[in-house]
Amino acid sequence: MKRVQKNDEELLALYMAGNVACMDMLINRYKSKVFTAIYLVVNDRYIAEDIFQETFLRVIHTIGKGKYEESGKFLPWVIRIARNLSMDYFRSTKRMPTISSSEDNDIFANMRFDESNSEELAINQQKKQGLRELIKMLPVEQKEVLILRHYGDLSFKEIADVCNCSINTALGRMRYALINLKKMIEERAAYLQS
Repeated sequence: MKRVQKNDEELLALYMAGNVACMDMLINRYKSKVFTAIYLVVNDRYIAEDIFQETFLRVIHTIGKGKYEESGKFLPWVIRIARNLSMDYFRSTKRMPTISSSEDNDIFANMRFDESNSEELAINQQKKQGLRELIKMLPVEQKEVLILRHYGDLSFKEIADVCNCSINTALGRMRYALINLKKMIEERAAYLQS
């Protein structure tokens, strides 16, 4: 018999009714996306783990006080909390955030390349690294939308909620990110050919 998975709202209602296991289910459902969103900002596994824990402590505290009002928007709400805590970390340490990745948690790990031999594998690794370097050069707002969309798999409405902007602004940032990436790739190709 097929088991029906409860949606976020059902799990939250059960959690508020006293079923603590439902919060565990929500955390397990989204831990990878939330942790990665944090890690891509702070670029330090230990700090990301601390912020991840703080994020869910805030989630539990807010829900416990009856202040959760984001009906149907649980993941964007949690990512917004994680993003704000990540930015608070940088404000407290007076460091500027850079969104980058490492082999530990590669935002391009979900991209599929034909890796039939070691030469192709090396070329594909260079392509990924080159793309990472170009993404680092994008303005922060464009970089954030690009990563939330392609790695976090968030809709533009969810990205707008997380970034506290309109859907059109999120779409515009993505458009400019892709235009800028295309220009940088073309410039790099032209430079390599000369």
